[in-house]
Amino acid sequence: MLSEIVAQYSNDAALTAGSAHTGSSGLLGRDFAKMTNDLIFDLPNTQDPAEFLNTYTDVDSSADNQIKFAHGTTTLGFKYDDGVVICTDSRASQGSVIASQSVKKVIEINPYLLGTMAGGAADCQFWERELGRRCRLYELRNKERISVAAASKLLGNMVYSYKGMGLSMGTMISGWDKMGPSLFYVDNDGTRLRGDLFSVGSGSTFAYGILDSAYDAGLQKNDAIELGRRAIYHAAHRDAFSGGSVRVYHINEDGWEFISLTDFDDLHWDYTDRANRAT
Repeated sequence: MLSEIVAQYSNDAALTAGSAHTGSSGLLGRDFAKMTNDLIFDLPNTQDPAEFLNTYTDVDSSADNQIKFAHGTTTLGFKYDDGVVICTDSRASQGSVIASQSVKKVIEINPYLLGTMAGGAADCQFWERELGRRCRLYELRNKERISVAAASKLLGNMVYSYKGMGLSMGTMISGWDKMGPSLFYVDNDGTRLRGDLFSVGSGSTFAYGILDSAYDAGLQKNDAIELGRRAIYHAAHRDAFSGGSVRVYHINEDGWEFISLTDFDDLHWDYTDRANRAT
């Protein structure tokens, strides 16, 4: 019975029948697309989904009658001589409502690669997990780990196919490969940048202020970790959309290492006590 069903929807007759589902607007019927068992994503039922999103959402925020998406987070990563430090907060917001204080905004792609989340949580989680699957396939086919540059390029190429379709992503891909430590920024338009230091999210301007004041490629590991933690703390202290806890990872030639998860309240009183003792 199963083989008959598969044959019914995989022969030329079924493909010909599928053309009957195409309306005057040139849209392929959703039912037929599902019958063919293709991997598809639901898009607005219009001839030009990108134009629809530009009109009714804040992809282009020039109009006043649009759906406004409020995004908020703080993530950062920087490369130094001994590796890469990745730090994030853990707050998820839905407009002005705090939805969660315990979101894990670091995606562990493989033992040597990490990704971060900023923007839409669903978009970041789905595409970075898909990246992890493709990195594993690369490893099985080529008998070696994929490079950080190649992994970031894969992600950029995947999301570029959906440019203008409403994805919301501002991610960092970091890791260690044959070239040493590497750090890339990839967003939902397929933009891909190599750099030594990035901060992404609504609190990134505050984080950059701390990073710029103390960042140096020759930092010791403990100092680098403390710099990242302090930058996220100060960003969350000033940005209402960031908060929860500070999650810290470190990457070196042995792969990534989870360092700590510290509540912002504990950090606040710890830093306050240090400042009081110093005075």
